[in-house]
Amino acid sequence: MAAPGYGKRSAPGEAPRRWDDFTQLPAREASIATHIDRLPDGAAIDTKTLSKQLPAYGQQAVRTALNALSAAGHLRRVREPVGDGRTQWVFRTYFSRTARSDAWWTRFLAGDVPETEPQAPAPQARQPKRSDAYEALAALGRADARLTLSAAECKALEPLAAEWLARGVRPADFATTLTAGLPDVIHSPGAFTRKRLVDKLPPEPPLAAPPGPQPPPRRIMECTDCGTPGRPEALPGGLCRPCRGEVPDDPAPAADWIHTQVDRLRAAARQAR
Repeated sequence: MAAPGYGKRSAPGEAPRRWDDFTQLPAREASIATHIDRLPDGAAIDTKTLSKQLPAYGQQAVRTALNALSAAGHLRRVREPVGDGRTQWVFRTYFSRTARSDAWWTRFLAGDVPETEPQAPAPQARQPKRSDAYEALAALGRADARLTLSAAECKALEPLAAEWLARGVRPADFATTLTAGLPDVIHSPGAFTRKRLVDKLPPEPPLAAPPGPQPPPRRIMECTDCGTPGRPEALPGGLCRPCRGEVPDDPAPAADWIHTQVDRLRAAARQAR
């Protein structure tokens, strides 16, 4: 587990894992993204930890790959409270198997879980998946052969059976109730089942009190490369201006940018010595 971080957190609304999830990325980025995708939530995915786990890549290669994954929309690094009433803040990296836009990440960090972004249509299955209500009706014949229903009868009675399940009836109890006390001979299983579905419909469960409004989460996005905090709109692709290689237009920020680059070069020279 990450201590203190940058612990992995999976983003919501992801598509199911597929073999071609990261084939659009370069080989190095695809390899590292696949490794991160397999890690459990809470696992440390900082540069040093990943470089130890992936012997093919050093720290600089991993750092460059993480920046590329951030720019491609697969991750964002944030700072947020631990939760459970504690005031401690931690660093976390939200990872999305599905590439997301800057607008999607901005809404997510503000506490608004966006709808899943449009994905490529999945290949259609040869047979559509049958509903739980249909399956419960089809199973009646296994519980008692006298209530064996045809496919057409299951389809016609599906809405009534769905109402039973919506009221909290489990499939096993559904079969027990409908097959209890059957007459010796049933000439029309479909009509008999319909009458029982209507006559024995269980009462609606009591309404639960609506939950109170939840405050939006407090999250601060950071540059994936250097860790500088900033607003989401100031970090497109999860990277700040200097890390994107851009020089600010106004003189003051440009001077700050130059000083930052000089400090980095000096630090690299001292490390080399």
